[in-house]
Amino acid sequence: MGKPLSEMTLEELWELFPIILREHNPEYKKWYLIEKGNIEKAVGMNTIERINHIGSSAVEGLLAKPTVDILLEVNCNSDINNLKLRLENAGWILMTIEKETDFKMAFNKGYTPDGFAKKVFHLHVRFLGDWDELYFRDYLMIHKEVAKQYGDLKEKLKKQYEHDRDGYTESKTEFIKKWTKQARKEFPNRYLP
Repeated sequence: MGKPLSEMTLEELWELFPIILREHNPEYKKWYLIEKGNIEKAVGMNTIERINHIGSSAVEGLLAKPTVDILLEVNCNSDINNLKLRLENAGWILMTIEKETDFKMAFNKGYTPDGFAKKVFHLHVRFLGDWDELYFRDYLMIHKEVAKQYGDLKEKLKKQYEHDRDGYTESKTEFIKKWTKQARKEFPNRYLP
């Protein structure tokens, strides 16, 4: 058993949790649906406005990190401290919280002192909004050629940033912004509350 994650440096964490890409796994949808049910039980339906499977694992056929990303949108009157506590009690580890400008919390599940568990999840908690991640996901689902380009880009970046998650994420930003802008033109106001 390794040392606790909370005691590791960023470099140690990146070494333990490198960028891994895999062919699409049809089980991701099942993982999402099970975890969605767990989240609904943990926080209560009266708190949830919308919940969605986002990220590359939500796009059939797309090369992805074997991680299911979930966007949990809550109403703006939610008791954030209570929500945080309920999610932590359900096994989620709080990674970041932002209360300035836009409210955001990020949680992880499936990270252990010995590396990744069999199932890994990222939970993005925000107030109900018109979020780019939903548009980008939808665009990739419909435009397979753009999804292929995205997979190719990720494969190239993995070689360069295998142990640098921030660098990997930052290097995808221009591509994501370009196609999200196009998605918003194609699906105007699709997720506007």
